[in-house]
Amino acid sequence: MSTTTTASNGHQPAVAQATRDGCRPDGAVILVTGASTGIGAAVARALAADGWAVAAGFRSDAAGAAATVEAIEELGGAGLAIGGDICDPEAMAAVLAEAEDRLGPVLGLVNNAGVRADGLAIGIDDDAWDRVIDTNLSASFRLTRSVLRPMIKARFGRVVNIASVVGPRANAGQANYAAAKAGLIGMTKTIGVEIARRGVTVNAVAPGFIETDMTADLPKELLAGVPARRAGRPDEVAAAVRFLASDEASYITATTLFVDGGMSA
Repeated sequence: MSTTTTASNGHQPAVAQATRDGCRPDGAVILVTGASTGIGAAVARALAADGWAVAAGFRSDAAGAAATVEAIEELGGAGLAIGGDICDPEAMAAVLAEAEDRLGPVLGLVNNAGVRADGLAIGIDDDAWDRVIDTNLSASFRLTRSVLRPMIKARFGRVVNIASVVGPRANAGQANYAAAKAGLIGMTKTIGVEIARRGVTVNAVAPGFIETDMTADLPKELLAGVPARRAGRPDEVAAAVRFLASDEASYITATTLFVDGGMSA
């Protein structure tokens, strides 16, 4: 596991106060995985602007996570960059403990970190399958499971899973990625229903073609299949996550919000 690289902006840990009206307790922290660049970085900034203290998770891009925290602090928010491999349960336990110790109670989670290993199904080997499923789905489940008890105790929590339009929509060459994202949507529905009466919401945001490093190598011809005829921006996905993590979304759970320019229509 990597070590913490950036400290919070003088923010002291706070104790969550129980709430029964769907409002975020003072001092609540949200962990955003894969927060170094792209959608994750945009989400971290948007949530900080909405009053969350943000733990910016990263696996290898410490400089990117530090830049995300710097941007948060420039906005007057509190941020902390913490490194760890999301596929390593012990590393993630340490990340959560560090976030709580340095910032406050972790009552929010954005499962954003993900990988691709594209290829036609006949050519996807076991390693490519397992790596994509474990990173994009299994690790998200383990992290979600880890934060549920504190959320239930606080009578408040927000989990937002970054899925994809390819979950419910076929995309040749991405059987592993589509399976992981479809599983993430199914997981979102089930866990959301299980804990709805506890003041904890679990939702998903399913981006379409978004301009990020992960999509840089995809053929631009794919835009012809987007009704909006353009790629989306990370900040447009971040706006959806910000809403679902807000007090205004307290009656929205177990659902998926598509940010895809009409691809899923």
